[in-house]
Amino acid sequence: MNSIINRKFRYTYSNATLMLIVANCVVYLVAYLVYPALTYILSLIPSAIIYGHYYWQFVTYMFAHSGMWHLFSNMLGLFIFGTAVERTVGTREFLLFYFLTGTLSGIASFFVYLFTGTNAILLGASGALYAVMLLFSVLYPRAIIYLFGIFPVRAPVLVILYFIIELYSQMGSYGGSVAHMTHLFGLLFAALYCVIRMRIKPWQAWFS
Repeated sequence: MNSIINRKFRYTYSNATLMLIVANCVVYLVAYLVYPALTYILSLIPSAIIYGHYYWQFVTYMFAHSGMWHLFSNMLGLFIFGTAVERTVGTREFLLFYFLTGTLSGIASFFVYLFTGTNAILLGASGALYAVMLLFSVLYPRAIIYLFGIFPVRAPVLVILYFIIELYSQMGSYGGSVAHMTHLFGLLFAALYCVIRMRIKPWQAWFS
């Protein structure tokens, strides 16, 4: 028998990926055209959480973006990987996965910022997106992704490549304002989700 941790949802599909993309675009347009302070209200800012009790930022940071390219790249990735993942696991499972991994990535990043005395501004869907990308590679280990639209790479190889790049960038403090640490947390929590809830070991799915 499955425990409550492994109990599956009844399969439904309602294209939540598209709804997430629309929600991100609406938030960006409202912040850009109407209420610029909205970006800071939604972004994950350690001082705002500690002193202002803005606890919603652990979730809402995923809907705030710093610019059009930041928004476009994240939403393109979410469309490519999220649509396929949602169709396979169902909308409810996908939403649980997306918000759980994204929220945990934000919480983990917050504690790293706290312990290192950093008051960064964390925003963007990248943590959840990296998680979705890993789950895609587990569900479709033989899928071919065209890197930069040119170079064919198998999905697991792409995930491993991104992991190496993000780890190198984080350890070397390269990449400027890019939240490499949050990306790594996204991959980590996605892998844990696969093992604990879905009972799938990513490395076995990749190399079997």
